[in-house]
Amino acid sequence: MHMVIYALVEASTQDDALATGRTVFDQLVGADLHSCAVFDYYVTFDEEGTSVAGKARWGDLPIAAPVDSNTGQELLDRGWEATKEEFERNLERVKEALDNLTAEEIMRDEDLARHAFYQVGAYNGPTIFLYNEYANGIRHREQLDRVLEESENLWIVPADVHF
Repeated sequence: MHMVIYALVEASTQDDALATGRTVFDQLVGADLHSCAVFDYYVTFDEEGTSVAGKARWGDLPIAAPVDSNTGQELLDRGWEATKEEFERNLERVKEALDNLTAEEIMRDEDLARHAFYQVGAYNGPTIFLYNEYANGIRHREQLDRVLEESENLWIVPADVHF
């Protein structure tokens, strides 16, 4: 499956933001020896020549945008809303499992209950849409606010990832 994720990075130019964003995405696909792959591959929105990812799948998204611009705010809002919606969806599945299944049924992963538990606790991967420049998933609003407050030149870089 494909999804769009976003890296929030400190940069002075769009080119610098894209380079730093690629470093984040490289870590998330395990291209760095010290990282663990949580996605199979990524495509940034400056890449041409693919018919199944990036612009071909999602249309024209910016290569990178300052977070304090209208475009940057739109991308940030999109990423944060997707993270919240996915968390709430999985949390509801956890609540239903706890209300309706026995411990043994949960252990057997009936109704994918344990999968939902795992997704609620995830630090990265398909339920997290925003990442800081160290490839750490942004999981709650206070963490996002801290990233936004600590930088004067914050850019957002989108990428199409496959998992």
